Amino acid sequence: MATYDLSTSRRFVNRAFGLLVRLGIGPSNAHLLTTIGRKTGQPRTAPVALVERHGEGWLVSPYGTRPWVLNARAAGRVELRRGRTRTEWNIEETDATTAAAVLRQYLAENKITAPYFDATTEDGDSAFEAEASRHPVFRLRPAVG
Repeated sequence: MATYDLSTSRRFVNRAFGLLVRLGIGPSNAHLLTTIGRKTGQPRTAPVALVERHGEGWLVSPYGTRPWVLNARAAGRVELRRGRTRTEWNIEETDATTAAAVLRQYLAENKITAPYFDATTEDGDSAFEAEASRHPVFRLRPAVG
């Protein structure tokens, strides 16, 4: 499994992709995720790809426990933006059994992240349950108020 490195080239790609998503261009599952920094209180934004499964939205961290994951856990909510549309969501981190199917789907839909997973889409549920500890998965719930 590769380690995610936020190199200069990766930062450039993230910024370019973020600009496209901000304009509403790109894959329909692409969004900008904004969390509030748990130490700074400042907004932090990162591009993400959501999973739609059985009518529910899921947020996956394919590169491990990144700063946005820590911020989201601390706040219990996130903002997603695509084009001019912004929505607030409460998040609920899932258990490994629930995460396994979401991770399998995420990997099938986002093949570029395959080097960061030990499991492949052909592996069984137990391989994806093992991945859940390294790739947090959150269920999105509409924020009220």
